[in-house]
Amino acid sequence: MSMKLGWRAGFGFLVTVLLLWWVVGGVDFGAVVREVRGADYGLLALAVAMNTAGFLLRTIRWRVLLEPLRRGTGFRARFAAVNIGFMANNLLPLRVGEFARAYALSRLEPVSAGGAFGSLAVERFLDTLTVLTLMLVAVAAPDFPEGARVGGRTVGAVAGWMVGLVVVILGCLLLLLIWPKRLVRFVERVLARLLPGEGGRRAVDTLEAFLDGLTSLRSPSLLLLALFWSFTFWGWNCFAFWVGFQAFGIGASYFAALFMNAMVAFAVAVPSSPGFFGTFHAGVKVALLGVYGVGAGETLAFAFGYHLGGFVPVTLIGLYYTWRLGLSFREIERSDVQVERDVERAHPELSP
Repeated sequence: MSMKLGWRAGFGFLVTVLLLWWVVGGVDFGAVVREVRGADYGLLALAVAMNTAGFLLRTIRWRVLLEPLRRGTGFRARFAAVNIGFMANNLLPLRVGEFARAYALSRLEPVSAGGAFGSLAVERFLDTLTVLTLMLVAVAAPDFPEGARVGGRTVGAVAGWMVGLVVVILGCLLLLLIWPKRLVRFVERVLARLLPGEGGRRAVDTLEAFLDGLTSLRSPSLLLLALFWSFTFWGWNCFAFWVGFQAFGIGASYFAALFMNAMVAFAVAVPSSPGFFGTFHAGVKVALLGVYGVGAGETLAFAFGYHLGGFVPVTLIGLYYTWRLGLSFREIERSDVQVERDVERAHPELSP
């Protein structure tokens, strides 16, 4: 690992340590242990099974986003690639999961790794839009705590910012659909000054891959299908959270799960060590303890129990498919190189 990558991995590890320190700071561990011992493990197993089943929904949605690239990609190939990607995020540094997922699919289906990565860039956009929308639903729900604050601001103010962010995202999408090449050239010129070298080139490659993936959103039928499966997946994911609440005696509603889902999604976007340790738990603490007033013991028992329960199945499934494909961890770690080569091959005008 180069010194530059080593620093990035070290920074992620530091973030994890600091967040875990914040999460457990001032907590009565005796209360946490009591909650863990008193948990309903049948319900926890159900919640974990539901969480794992959510990867089937991700696999179904991915077919929609891949349609402009290749019609009728195989379910098994997509499912294998999805699990390899999440396994990579759980075990390897530097968040190579999306690259690994695209590369794995290119080994199983006649699609380019760059094209598959473009579909994942669009998937990330749809995820952001869906999670923000569900968060606004939670804030508007009648059981949302009055006067709740996040980061020193009222949640109403935060929701206002979220609405603004949704508008900005949709505005950027509109610009990308109308003037794609012109916008790429503008971004390329800006990044050449602000972020010269490999970092800027990688950002432009990602934007180009995203634009290639946007083909699916230009079709009204594919766009509606993609949105349907996005809301279905995230709604199911929140239902799994809610079942997990019941396992630890947390009486919060399904709307609380919608809100916590958003907090966790924002938190895990922060660079950290593999497996989202610290970031996931911080998102849960902000939502349950900070906003909904759930006890610290129940909050931490749920955070660590649910996270560990969800971590194991997808990691094992991903390892199994990695073995079946004959992939090495070194190959997965360098999957970003193959993706970048594919994007530059498709857009030679961007090559240095």
